[in-house]
Amino acid sequence: MPQIRIKDAALYLGVSDDTVRRWIDNGTMDASKDDSGRTVVDGFALATLAREHAVLPDDPSGIGRSARNRFVGLVTNIIMDTVMAQVELQCGPHRVVSLMSSEAVRELGLELGSVAIAVVKATTVIVETPTEKA
Repeated sequence: MPQIRIKDAALYLGVSDDTVRRWIDNGTMDASKDDSGRTVVDGFALATLAREHAVLPDDPSGIGRSARNRFVGLVTNIIMDTVMAQVELQCGPHRVVSLMSSEAVRELGLELGSVAIAVVKATTVIVETPTEKA
């Protein structure tokens, strides 16, 4: 299993290094030492903890749908001409950008600061991994 350093675990969880250390001390997370003597946590255990502690806003639409990738957020930017628009949402720490017709923006009543839900249903999702650090 991958071993993740405390500072990186904190980054992935959106908490401080001290919070990760407290979780290790109180038994919320298990830790071990790597070959260099640094404290590390198991990558899978970290991913499980991240999922369990994720704060996801409720979807206010009340609509059932097959797409599982929904991001509730706030409209932070709209660039619109007579035909097309680019709408930017801030969904927690994630920025989601959508291209749509200007007509759709008007029909949805999108404006800066309004709540919106980005629904992603894709047959292609590209997954990348970071280059290993020495």
